[in-house]
Amino acid sequence: MKNTVFLGALAAAGLASGLASAATLDDVKARGELNCGVNTGLVGFAAPDANGNWSGFDVAICKAVAAAVLGDASKVKYVPTTGQTRFTALASGEVDILSRNTTWTFSRDADLKFTFIGVNYYDGQGFMVNKSLGVTSAKELDGATVCIQTGTTTELNLADFFKTNNMTYSPVTIETNAEGEQQFLAGACDAYTTDASGLAATRAAFANPDDYVILPEIISKEPLGPLVRHGDDQWADITRWAMNALIAAEEYGVTSANIEELSKGTENPEINRLLGAGEDNLGAMIGLEKDWAKKAIIGAGGNYGEIFAATIGESTPIGLARGLNAQWTQGGLLYTPPFR
Repeated sequence: MKNTVFLGALAAAGLASGLASAATLDDVKARGELNCGVNTGLVGFAAPDANGNWSGFDVAICKAVAAAVLGDASKVKYVPTTGQTRFTALASGEVDILSRNTTWTFSRDADLKFTFIGVNYYDGQGFMVNKSLGVTSAKELDGATVCIQTGTTTELNLADFFKTNNMTYSPVTIETNAEGEQQFLAGACDAYTTDASGLAATRAAFANPDDYVILPEIISKEPLGPLVRHGDDQWADITRWAMNALIAAEEYGVTSANIEELSKGTENPEINRLLGAGEDNLGAMIGLEKDWAKKAIIGAGGNYGEIFAATIGESTPIGLARGLNAQWTQGGLLYTPPFR
């Protein structure tokens, strides 16, 4: 589920985003609702239930921002986007933020005029095959047919990997993950390639997930995270620090169970500033209430670790370990600037 490499086709989107007005906060408040671009449906990350209620790891970012800005995590309109439509949706103003397993790349940041507000999942591209194929390594896929989503970084990574290893492949292009799942299960391709987290989420939704294996090779760096349009620094700050609040809360030991008690005041000045419990008013600096971060954490369903465990962690069908997504104090890459 990565991110587009076809810059020519997106030049117009980049121009539009560069001309974005710096009034997103005012627009969201006036509308009374946050428009959040999400995946068309990827279990664990962003997917609606039978009643149309969205949940997932990426959805939590939408809820955190809505809670911080509007005081209500439910005030979100979820806009499903594909790999090809997501950037146009953001550039045109259809969505206020894109929270949809999107890779932070140079060209998307600079050429398409988007601002990535951080990384909420460190990932890499992998391959999934049916166990019956008898393949144990991606380097055994010479001559294979590979299902691949268009409009993503996956395409270039795939081409580079096969070229580097002197192998050939036949691509089977798909538009959405649902289509990829259907084609893969129908035997239209020998392998399915996307972010390793996306493969885990896709496999978890299969009727017989144990019949499929994710191969060990990770062939790319895929720092996934939310993004907004260039041209509105205040909105970028709000969304960036709303996500940082979730990460910092885990580091400081702020959880959904103790946040109300801690928000009364602690001996830790950093926690006090985060929760608006001290004299400092960080919220005023970005046009929000003093307790904006507290609202964001509660709205998202807890701190980063709680969200991870509940949506995609090892106790869920997706079964992802923290790995690189552990706190920096635990050997991972999660690290947020200070709240001061």
